[in-house]
Amino acid sequence: MKYAVTGATGNLGSRVVKEFSRLVDKKEILALVHTISKAQGLIDQGITVRTGDYADVEDMTKALENVDLLIYIPSKTYDLVQRVIELENTLEAMKKAQVKKIIFVSFFADQEKNPFVMSPYYGYAPRRLAGSGLEYTIVKNSLYADPLVPYLPELIERKNIIYPIGQEKLSFISLDDSAKALVQVAIKPDLRDKGQTYLLSQEKNYSMSELGQIMSEVTGKPIGYQPVSLQEFAEIYKGDGDGQELASMYQGGALGMLSKSTTDFETITGHQPTAMLDFLRTNWK
Repeated sequence: MKYAVTGATGNLGSRVVKEFSRLVDKKEILALVHTISKAQGLIDQGITVRTGDYADVEDMTKALENVDLLIYIPSKTYDLVQRVIELENTLEAMKKAQVKKIIFVSFFADQEKNPFVMSPYYGYAPRRLAGSGLEYTIVKNSLYADPLVPYLPELIERKNIIYPIGQEKLSFISLDDSAKALVQVAIKPDLRDKGQTYLLSQEKNYSMSELGQIMSEVTGKPIGYQPVSLQEFAEIYKGDGDGQELASMYQGGALGMLSKSTTDFETITGHQPTAMLDFLRTNWK
């Protein structure tokens, strides 16, 4: 098999490539990147790197030559139309390059009534794949646990988590665990190619009071829960460039749409995912 990974220098893509390199011959791995200069580390490891521009069908077609299976990690843009165009371009390139199999990395905020600005995209993708003629698998991630670690100093200062979700719960998965599951799905034919859908999550979801208790235990500092309004949350983080988008995501969270947890990770890998307490203990310095 020849496995291609888009976004191979990104937070998730780099971990997927690393996990692949543990389990298959490096000759079977193809890292697709937007900027070759950022992938020197992969080249030094003996991994084949090609440019893969979502906006350029011909470029993507060349990048996908001789590929058997594509792990498609969408770009990070919040531009809904651009995301759809990127997927369409990739599907066209796959057809031209005669790539038959795709694992689409998705997100669980895809419900019909979810107000998250990217929910329409995550709802569109599985329906589009169903009619594509491809052998496809959809792997949905819950919220990434990793951003909680650099967020802890701010929460310690605030003394509270401020997510505007009320008494609802949130479900998480670490990037490392997501990568491990994605690679297992890729290398095990019985787990893929038939329209399967998986949701990667820790086995327990958390109310914000419960999450605050875990954070307090890990940091030794009191962290409670005092939610702000959606408008306040958007204003607080507008300087980061995604305040409104994140607020729309947590608006869905307040409706209970970011709480689902499953045992799919264990089904795929044969072991449980890293629990939140263990994850924060390991990564908090």
